[in-house]
Amino acid sequence: MKKQQTGSLQDTFAAALEACQERAGGPLERLAIALSGGLDSSALLHLAQAWARARGVALYAFHVHHGISANADAWLAHCEQACAALDVRFEARRVTLERSAKTGTEAAARKSRYAALGQLCAAHEVKLLLTAHHQDDQAETVLLQLLRGSGPAGLSGMDAANAAPELLGNVALVMARPLLPASRKQLAAYVAAHGIVHVDDESNDDPRFARNALRHQVMPALALAFPGFEERFARSARHAQSAQRLLVELATQDLAACLDGDCIEIGKLRLLSQDRCYNLLRHWFGTRNLRMPSTAWLAEMLAQLLEARPDAQLLVTHPDCHVRRHRDHLFLTPKLADLAGMRDEDDDEDRPGQAFVWAGEGEIAFPAYGGVLHFEADEEGVAADWLAAQALTIDFRKGGERLKLAVNRPTKALKYHYQACDVPAWERARLPTVCAGKQLLFAAGIGMDCLHLGVGGGPRIRLRWQSR
Repeated sequence: MKKQQTGSLQDTFAAALEACQERAGGPLERLAIALSGGLDSSALLHLAQAWARARGVALYAFHVHHGISANADAWLAHCEQACAALDVRFEARRVTLERSAKTGTEAAARKSRYAALGQLCAAHEVKLLLTAHHQDDQAETVLLQLLRGSGPAGLSGMDAANAAPELLGNVALVMARPLLPASRKQLAAYVAAHGIVHVDDESNDDPRFARNALRHQVMPALALAFPGFEERFARSARHAQSAQRLLVELATQDLAACLDGDCIEIGKLRLLSQDRCYNLLRHWFGTRNLRMPSTAWLAEMLAQLLEARPDAQLLVTHPDCHVRRHRDHLFLTPKLADLAGMRDEDDDEDRPGQAFVWAGEGEIAFPAYGGVLHFEADEEGVAADWLAAQALTIDFRKGGERLKLAVNRPTKALKYHYQACDVPAWERARLPTVCAGKQLLFAAGIGMDCLHLGVGGGPRIRLRWQSR
């Protein structure tokens, strides 16, 4: 019976790898596996070694040393010895976990592990990385997502293969799970039949971790009451994957119809049903690599967006960005730290900006104001000699500044010009002005005052601001 299981596991692996090659862009020259030294990845190592050797493919095994366990050094040594015995190229990477109250040890370890694996694949020009996830892992993932109240995306579980640049940091890399159709019993039978030595991670027995609690307490009870439930969970995951693909297809079409540049037209969003709005917005967040908002947060945000006054400067805070409304358009803007040149509410209103003199440079960086001021040749600009003789000051606006863009146009307040130039309110606070003495010479996002334009002879200069 063991031989039948072993053969079927090899066939399953080979069929999965053939499909993976197509996803990775054709026949492989290099292949890598993630090797922890446990039962699952040890079985993967032997299967991959036999497959790669038969096809002349270079096989790499990558191990990530987290340093959490006292046995971590022994596990690394075991993996290195196992690879040496099979003539498999081996490399390890030591990482330091960045724990936080929000993520915890499990999430921190996962993030650092995949980042290290992505770096190792990039260093060795590997386009396909295999992990040892199997059918029981899929069942655990689906159940965990169900307990968290996830939608179709979460209940889809793990894909057989996918690109995961947000985890691996490598857009060209495909991560595949060729053992996903196999059960852990099959892997254990394969390991026993081939006398494969493996290590045991004691953290896998710690019930404080949600997945371990499921694995050791819930899954055995389910197996007694519903034998073979893992395969049915996997089938449900495949149904959810199909449904999720349809939702992504619809969201892609809806987003294309509602996009105006980088923002969404709220008028077009109003034409969609609430469910399609949620689906579109989740997809939009996903395309920006932002964390997926909860349903409650999404509902509150959508209600504020659609019900606010047309002229309201709406701001909704997301953990990764700001969601803003401007002229009936929806924007996702980054969370930016205050600049050193900004004034606090308690600052003296007359606090001066940063004085400087132009000595003919093509550009001057002003870190305190978040960008670079460029000085560009322009026959309609100010005289270079005149500009070099001025005592210049860069500053953020204090209020009351006025600018005249052309001789045939009236002098207007900067607020009017910002509105006319369609500069959103949240950008105005980070756009500096340049004065020559007490005369406003230039306002970033608007342009130059016309008072000195075209006056005098010689080369002429026009100012341009570039935020960083």
